[in-house]
Amino acid sequence: MKTILLVLCVLAAAVGFVALPFLVFRAPLAYELFVNQKIFYYHVPASIVMFVAVFVAGIAGVGYLITRKPTWDDTAAAAGDLVVIFGAIMLTTGPIWGKIAWGVWWVWDARLTSSLLLWMIFVAYLLVRRYGGPGSDKLSAAVALFGMANVPFVYVSVNVWRTLHPKTSVVPTLQPGMREVFWFCAAAFTVLYGVLLALRVRLATQQAEVERLYLELDDQSELS
Repeated sequence: MKTILLVLCVLAAAVGFVALPFLVFRAPLAYELFVNQKIFYYHVPASIVMFVAVFVAGIAGVGYLITRKPTWDDTAAAAGDLVVIFGAIMLTTGPIWGKIAWGVWWVWDARLTSSLLLWMIFVAYLLVRRYGGPGSDKLSAAVALFGMANVPFVYVSVNVWRTLHPKTSVVPTLQPGMREVFWFCAAAFTVLYGVLLALRVRLATQQAEVERLYLELDDQSELS
């Protein structure tokens, strides 16, 4: 049943990303930004999915610290990978839009700086998992929890401080034609995230099983 659901999600994500460019092309154009405005349909959904991945990593990290169950740790690790991937998409697409809107690729305002710091926290998270040695699973869980605590700050930064970045009220006020395309893009990115998360967790589980079998064979060879 899980395999069938995963296959259906893969197909849905594939169909969504095939249709996405056509829908974005047909969406109404904000003429003051010309075609660069179209990057919005990739930038914001990637940001949303990154935030979701941060929360999954943080919550799974807490679950692992409490229960010590490997499934929680595998989920946190998978989500951490996806934070970095979707965060990279966000940090790449944003300056493309910003160059036309603001005349510069980057400004060190509250939203951009805090977003970059959040992404760097999860780059550090991956480094800790890879090179941290014994106890890195628990330390990385704490790093993920720290990253999760930063998400509300990143989200409200545009409403609290004066920034060039648009406020959070942009999405609810999208005009008809833009709104439907945006939510379709958000759904496509979310389904893709779910597929990648499930596949990454499955890979981690299979790696753990291979390591267990290898250790068993090693023990048997020593006994013989």
